[in-house]
Amino acid sequence: MKCSFFIFSTKIYLSTILALSFLNAFLPTIVGAELVDKVAAVVNDEVITLSEVEEEVARIYQTLAKESSGQALVKAVAEAREATLNGMIDRRLINQRAKLTNTTVTDEELAAAFESTRNRMALDPTEFRKKLERSGMTEETLKKQLRDQILQSKLVSFDVRAKIVITDEMVRDYYNEHYLAKSEKGNFYLLQMGFQWNSEISDAEKKQEEKTETRKRAERALELVRKGDDFKTTAKKLSDLPSANDGGDLGILNLDDMATGMRTAVAPLQPGELSTIIETSDGYQFFKLLSAKDETASASSSYEKMKDEIREKLHEEKLKAAYVEWVKKLKESAYIRKL
Repeated sequence: MKCSFFIFSTKIYLSTILALSFLNAFLPTIVGAELVDKVAAVVNDEVITLSEVEEEVARIYQTLAKESSGQALVKAVAEAREATLNGMIDRRLINQRAKLTNTTVTDEELAAAFESTRNRMALDPTEFRKKLERSGMTEETLKKQLRDQILQSKLVSFDVRAKIVITDEMVRDYYNEHYLAKSEKGNFYLLQMGFQWNSEISDAEKKQEEKTETRKRAERALELVRKGDDFKTTAKKLSDLPSANDGGDLGILNLDDMATGMRTAVAPLQPGELSTIIETSDGYQFFKLLSAKDETASASSSYEKMKDEIREKLHEEKLKAAYVEWVKKLKESAYIRKL
């Protein structure tokens, strides 16, 4: 089947070339005739013309000209032309696949995508049209691009996305590798409690009183935890920092990523130990380095918070890889020739 399709496509390609050669031969004798467009590539039974490629390249020429000049600009334009042609070949293959599977884009879907694009820019129709013109586009060329994008999305959903499976085990493995603390790598899984004073106070005496009272609050909280109160529960009740919402859970930090005061307090800790109170620019803080037991419990809580985000990340990674493979297979089963 593939062989017969190849022969069929080759015949069409040869016919196209012969027709163009015939016209070229007689063009000098035709008064007022337009030059015949050159063929840039043949994709199965369709032709991509050089003028189509140049039209797309022209839209980015101004950007390239701002960034380069001379031979560098010539090279940048040549690379842009090659990338543009490759992209056009991909789109032709996708459109051909859409025809084969009877996948279409309705006028309503296209109109919605067009309006969504305009609304994201917060422009009225006239301003939007002018912006398109400045970028070398028209509403029609934008709609053509949007139609291709919608078709691609539908085909990817049908041919690729539905076949991607992310298991709980894959999510857990990713979490264990990227989020769990590993002491041998110099990472510290920390809990934090912080107490802040009003840094806007200008009166020196009142500011010192505020700092003294803030220090006392930090000391009382530290004493509660030392006596056995749960750190995370206490942090939620008493800490002034955003991390209080997560029970003071800072996750995994490397010593190199810590501020000097924090690094000095945390570096000597053994799992399960509490740090001394340190002073920051607007408050006081102390930390707990999780023990193996605490880390397991905290990691379980952290995993529940992160698993949906991780699943989405893994899905996107697999989707990108699957899409590249999908386009590769489309190309392998097609007749493609660049001229």
